[in-house]
Parts: sequence; structure tokens; C-alpha cells
Amino acid sequence: MGKNYFALFFVLFLQLASAQSANTSFIVKYVDAVIQPDGILDEPVWQDAEGPTNFHQYFPVDSVMAIQQTEIKMVYNATTLFIAIKGNAAGPHYNTRSLQRDFRGGGIDQITLVFDTFNDGNTAFLFGINPFGVRREGLIANGGLDGSDFTTSWDVKWRGDAKIYDDHFTAEMAIPLTSLKFKEGETKFRFNSYRLDMQTNERTTWINIPQNQPIFSLAFMGDMIFEKGLGKSRTPLALIPYINGIAARDYENDQDLSNFKVGADAKVSIGNSLNLDLTVNPDFSTVEVDNFITNLTRFEIALPERRQFFIDNNDLFGNFGGGRDANPFFSRRIGIAEDTAGNTIENRIIGGLRLSGKINRNLRLGFLNIQTEEDASNEIASNNNMMLALQQKMFSRSNLGFFFINRQAINAGDFLPEEEEYNRVVGLDYILASADNSWTGKFYAHKSFQPNDDEGNYSLGFNLGKNTRNLSAIVDVVSIDEEFNSDLGFIPRKDIFKVANILEGRYWPKKGKINRYQLQLFNVVTWRQNLDFLYSDYDLSVEGSAEFKTLEQLQIRFLKRFVLLTDEFEPTGKEDAIPLPANTGYHFNRVELEFQSDQRKLFSYRFEPSYGDFFNGERWSVESGFRLRFQPKIELGLDMQYDHIELPEPFSTADIWLVSPRATITFSKSVFWSTLIQYSNQRDNVGVNSRLQWRFAPLSDLFIVYNDNYFVNTFMPRNRSINLKFTYWLNI
Repeated sequence: MGKNYFALFFVLFLQLASAQSANTSFIVKYVDAVIQPDGILDEPVWQDAEGPTNFHQYFPVDSVMAIQQTEIKMVYNATTLFIAIKGNAAGPHYNTRSLQRDFRGGGIDQITLVFDTFNDGNTAFLFGINPFGVRREGLIANGGLDGSDFTTSWDVKWRGDAKIYDDHFTAEMAIPLTSLKFKEGETKFRFNSYRLDMQTNERTTWINIPQNQPIFSLAFMGDMIFEKGLGKSRTPLALIPYINGIAARDYENDQDLSNFKVGADAKVSIGNSLNLDLTVNPDFSTVEVDNFITNLTRFEIALPERRQFFIDNNDLFGNFGGGRDANPFFSRRIGIAEDTAGNTIENRIIGGLRLSGKINRNLRLGFLNIQTEEDASNEIASNNNMMLALQQKMFSRSNLGFFFINRQAINAGDFLPEEEEYNRVVGLDYILASADNSWTGKFYAHKSFQPNDDEGNYSLGFNLGKNTRNLSAIVDVVSIDEEFNSDLGFIPRKDIFKVANILEGRYWPKKGKINRYQLQLFNVVTWRQNLDFLYSDYDLSVEGSAEFKTLEQLQIRFLKRFVLLTDEFEPTGKEDAIPLPANTGYHFNRVELEFQSDQRKLFSYRFEPSYGDFFNGERWSVESGFRLRFQPKIELGLDMQYDHIELPEPFSTADIWLVSPRATITFSKSVFWSTLIQYSNQRDNVGVNSRLQWRFAPLSDLFIVYNDNYFVNTFMPRNRSINLKFTYWLNI
């Protein structure tokens, strides 16, 4: 029996160890030529160049070769990596959302190239192009475990274009080596590429990736081997000054907020692998506005970071702890504060710096320091916000991380209580990722310090997951002290001990219209630690779904909940409504249905009705979204959510609406106009955001941004502004 166990262990070890041993590779030849990336592959250098071929199908099945094959060739000179692409197709009828840079999402034709320049399986650079020549660049973090590890908010200068023919398209890229951080003398990058072909309805990859893994997973990559080692590359110093004229008025408080702002960012490369970002008086007025969200919970909702300064290597700072329960660093906290009435307002950032990147092949460094301005009228102190993060790679793709966070008030006024003068958090995280991504997990321990409060204050947790083709399982355990606090973090609940379990089964039919059936069981139980481990929350959901080969998706789920309110709670948001009483338990069930249509079509939609109990009453809801494309230049969208909440007297009944029409027009690849209108009677706000952008030079823009907000019932103005902003990217 012992020999059998040893043999089984040995076989499993060999499977993990050899998951990447059969890597496919190609040689990237060195040339003296300079190629103009016009999308026409007529340069003689491409005749002898090598590159990836023989793409595998990822969807609808992952066990055959691609029907429409793709050929990629690469060469490089002392400064630039040149790439040629030929994508075979059934015809010249390609899908695109618009001509705007940084496209994302399914239902459109595209090809994406992924470069793991440090060969660590954890982080990678991403460059993509579609048959219309629209480009995007992005970053992949955490090994590409899920969609949250993928961002296109990162920007860098590079060139590319494409051409459409009857039965294929071609594309060329010219990527400066300075855009790809790497170790001096490097001879190899890990590489993969994936393509979405909407005419044949297939997704393909160079290295075969099983469908139970994300298509951008960094666990499945080949090798691109350079003919001679890459030298030391000096990234030019980038200065990005801006000028912003703002005409604004706050009608609620009868204040003129017009202003004229000047500031700048700078990007300094330190060696081949470290970035130093500097900012003085940054301005984020042209950042895309947040989507309104109907919140019927007792807790805060996290919104994604959209500010460019915080994006690069953001995973190094923001991936500690549990993202849903106890994230000690959430960059959106910086530059945001509350006024004396409890309203969220902007707290101006005076300046800051961020150093991030690789110290060596296995060690990453992150250091951030941001200074915010004092606002005495709103009793907001000036704060220095600092974080130090270190991450050491271990084994094939796992890593051990350490961080220290310090939020320190500077010359705090009398209005700031002593216990709020500073907040410090220190922590250690171990992130597990096996070579083939079948085992993932995290173990972390964090402790916070406040004035006269050094006892306890722990946040502890671990999760472990196993992912196979037909079965996935995750267990997640979290413990957060009531006194644990991270002023720069996202911690919606404290004083909890939570256990969550997810069990998911998948079935892949060999015939018929369904590509995949999926059944998921999700269970969460929460106790209150400081209340003698009082049983306070229970959530159970059972979900069945079907993914069609024609890209439609259908889901149905049943949810069973128990909530013990330890504090009063008014779920409708009405000002004079009577809250549900504290120390009362509620059992309620709910049924939800969701359908997503084929996104390849010019008109697509989703529809999500639901009905069930809601505390001591009922709730009926419907969410929907519609998209209409007049490609390649116009996309129209409409998102809606309606919630009818009916509670027994003396509690409230409410009809909550959220309506968000959006229009995007791309006059060319350099002129974009988008308008978003958001109506929310829960927030008592109708907001209009209209933004015209002219990219007159690479990463250099002229913006005109109009914002207008009104009260819902009276339609009286709340605030209004118009910005004219000029920003220029200057390499020195």
C-alpha cells in the first residue's frame, strides 16, 4: 500500500513539474532594418523570419487545431521588436465596437500578444490589434487567474496598423524594447498569443490552453528566443505636462468653482526593470466617470481604479489580503475624503511618487508616497500616504509578499482626534499558483496600529482552490478583528469570522448546440467574533448555466439567505423611512434568471429578471442591457435596473430606478466622442458626462469634458462644469 501511495505522489509531482516542460519555441532574428508598421507585409525581412504558427482552438473545443490559422513572425533590431501577423478568415466581414484604442470584450475580431519578459509566470505585457488597425496595450497580473487580473488602463507608445483582404487580414507592430521591461542580457521571453475570429466563431491560441483556464493565463506559454541577448535599454525620460481650464459651479452651495490648473507627470526608467513615476498637482477630471450602482446592501461597494498614475504594477500594491473582505490597500482611498456632513468629496493630491518593478528576476519592489492637501473648512487634515511592498517569487509561479502601510496626518489641526493621527498596517501574504494553474491559494496575516491601540487588530485568512476540466472547488476562511483598521484599504465588514465554499461541476457535450453545462454550489457562513461568535449571516446559492456554441448564455440560480441585523437598517434609502429593527433575524429566498445574447451581432442584449423575499417583505427586480453597433464608428448602449421593494407597514415600499444610456462615436482612430447619462432616484441624481478627445500625437490629447448633475424630483441643477484640458507626452 505504501508503495502505491508513493507511486501516485511521484506521478502527480511529475505532472506538476513537467506542466511547462514541453514548451514550443521559436527564434527571433536580429536585423539592422527599420520596418514601417503599415500593415502591408512587403518587406524582404519577413521572408526569412520565424514565429508562432499552428494555432490551437480554445473555443468551441480545446482539442483540435484552429480552423482559421494565424501566422506570426518576429524580428528585432537594437531598439525595436517588429511583428508581422497574417490571420486567415472566412471573409472580409470583421466585427469591431469602434475605432477607439484599448478595445476590450467578446464579440469582436482581434489578436493579442502576451509577453512574460521576466519568465516568472506572474506578470506580463499585452499588445493587441484588430483587422481595422485599432490597437490596445495592457498588463496581466497574478498569473492571469481571472478577469480582474487584466487591465487595459496602462498606456505606452508603440506603432501598428492592419490591412483587410478577401480571405485574411495582415498587421504589423513596432514595439520599442523600452516598453518591455526585462533583465539586461535577456535571451528569452515566455510568449503566447490568442485570437478571436467572429466569422468562424472560434477563439484560438498558439499554446494550447484548456477551457477551464482563462485564455490569457500565464501558466500556458511558449518561448521566444532572441538570436543574441538584449542589451541595456535606456527608456527616455517622459514628461507629461497638462493645462486645464475649468468653468464650474456648485448650485447646491451657490459656489463658483472655476479654476485654472497646471501640473505634470514624469516617468523615469531606472535600469531595465524599475519605473519611477512622479506627479505634481495631478488632475483626474478627464478620467471616465464611475458607473452608478444600486446598492441594497448594508456595506460599501468597491469601484475600480481608473486613474493612470495608479495603474502600472497596481497588483504589487493592491493584491494583498482578501479583495472582497480585507484588502489593506485600495488606491481609490487616496484623494477622496468626507466633509463635515459626511459627503464624499475630492481631497486634492499635492504630489507624489511611485517606484515599482523588478529588482532582479525573482524580487519585485513597490514604493508609493502621496501627499494630500489640508482642507480645514471640511476638517480634513493633510496626510502623507505611504506603502512599501516586496514580493519574492517562490517555486514555479508562487510568491511571498510583505507590505507596510503608513497614513500619517501632517500638522493636524484641533479638529482631528488623537486616535486618527496615524494608521499603520503591516502584513505577510503567500500566494500559491502551481505550474499548470490547477492549484491556487493564498495565506495572509495582517496587523494594524493606531495611537494607543496596539493590541490584537489582526486580519487573517486563507483560501485554497483546485481547478480541473470538469470540477473546481474553493474554500475561503477570513477572520477580521473589530479593531483592525486600514485607512487606505477596502474593508466593508469587521468583527467577522467567515467560511465560504464553492463547488463547481462542468460538462462538455460532444454534440448539440450547448458548448458547456455548469452547476455551482456557493455557500457562505459568517459569525461575529466579539459577540461570542454569534451566527449572523448565511448565504447559499445554487446556479445552473449553459453556454451555447453560438455564444448565448443562460443562467438560473436559487438563493437562500439568513441575516441577523445587529444594527438598524433601512434598505430602500428613503430619508424618512422607518428602519428595520436591530437584533432581528430574517430568512428570505430568491430566484434569478439571466440571458446574454450573441455579442457578435450588431444588436445584442442581456436580460436578468428576479423575484423573491427581501428581509420581511418582497423584492421584484429586472436588469437589462442593450448594445447597437453601426460599425466601425458608432456604438449605442442602454443599461437599466428596476427594483420594486415592498415591506409591510410601517416600513417602506419603494421603486428604485437606474437608467444609463451611452453613446460612443469614433470619427477616426484619433478623435473620439462619448456621452453617458445616468439617472438614479436612489442617489437623487441625473448625471451627464460628455467627453470629446483628440489624440493629436501619441498619448498626447486635447479633451473637452462636460459634466452636469440635477436633482431627480425637481430637476434643479446640483453642479455643472466644463473642462478644456491639454496634455502632451514629451520624451527627453
